Amino acid sequence: MKSDYMFTSESVTEGHPDKLCDQIADAVVDRFLRQDPQARVLTECAVSNGILFVASRFASSATVDIPEAARQVIRQVGYTGEEFNAENCTVMTSLSQLPRHDWRDERELADAEIEAIPARDMANVFGFACDQTAALMPLPIWLAHKLARRLAAVRLQRQLPYLAPDGKTQVGVEYRHGRPFRIYSLTLVASQWKSLAVSPERLRDDLYALVVEPAFLDEPIKPDRGTAVFINPDGQLVDGGPASHSGLTGRKNAIDSYGEYSRQSESALSGKDPTRIDRVGAYAARHAAKNVVAAGLASACEVLLSYSIGQSRPVSVQVESFGTGLVSDPILAQRVLTHFDFRPAAIIRGFNLRQLPSQYRGGFYRRLAAYGQVGRMDLGLPWERTDRAILLRE
Repeated sequence: MKSDYMFTSESVTEGHPDKLCDQIADAVVDRFLRQDPQARVLTECAVSNGILFVASRFASSATVDIPEAARQVIRQVGYTGEEFNAENCTVMTSLSQLPRHDWRDERELADAEIEAIPARDMANVFGFACDQTAALMPLPIWLAHKLARRLAAVRLQRQLPYLAPDGKTQVGVEYRHGRPFRIYSLTLVASQWKSLAVSPERLRDDLYALVVEPAFLDEPIKPDRGTAVFINPDGQLVDGGPASHSGLTGRKNAIDSYGEYSRQSESALSGKDPTRIDRVGAYAARHAAKNVVAAGLASACEVLLSYSIGQSRPVSVQVESFGTGLVSDPILAQRVLTHFDFRPAAIIRGFNLRQLPSQYRGGFYRRLAAYGQVGRMDLGLPWERTDRAILLRE
């Protein structure tokens, strides 16, 4: 692995236009699955000043008011200003039917029936884990998410009422001998409501006191005197959101996964029901990689699953420990294949992916659409369990 280097990752708040699109797409998925767990749904969104476009294809017995679902997300995110709001933005839809496949409840299927359900798309999906944080995530994206969540929290709690929903964070971490050593840089970009905007000096002081310091309170590595701190370095951002820049579903894949510290799947994760292997396969790969690291078999691990249309099992399973493994990578791959089932129907069954939207108030998949779809310690995600670590040691 590399020895001495600096690496940055970024995160965005719920009000960033790309994340707004992800949340709307996943809110639609949630609504279909709550009514019809066997639904097939593919939803994509694009947003710009005053206009939201939603393209959804589905096969389901459910009835979903997609424009209303979109407006609810926009309202809950906090867009109430004149430039863009849930009440008067234009919502355009393009809706079409998908062919219905006879998917039964995977919990009731025998192994031969699980084997008979193939992947219906081609995909290379990646899962990664490392021992830089308690969540077994790379430190830069972990910290960037913490800052973004804190930036949103101070707005929602009215501690800083002048903040608008759109925000972005970036954390640069300096590594020595392959390990996090110090915080090299911090960047916060916060939008403000036009009518409440404050001076750059007050914004900097407020964000450092109420966002940066609390976010690092329980972190072993904190900003030091040499850390470069940038608050809105490109100037004041007024209103922000779709009034300032457009958004698109799936454009923040690095934020959804590992902050580009490792490889990530190329396909969007949001807006897809559990039959889409490019989404659920990424969760299964993360589950395997995290258990390898939790087992103490490597300090960093990447799992690659390659799927072909019409086959239920990955055509290739590769494990890379970047020279940190206690055993060879081929042995790690064999243990992963022994203790994890990567068939699409088995993943759906193992993670209970059809029923989760009904078990989480406000929906399940929408919660994944901001602050990362992996490495989340706040949702009890099934792919974040380290339940196979003991088995992998054998």
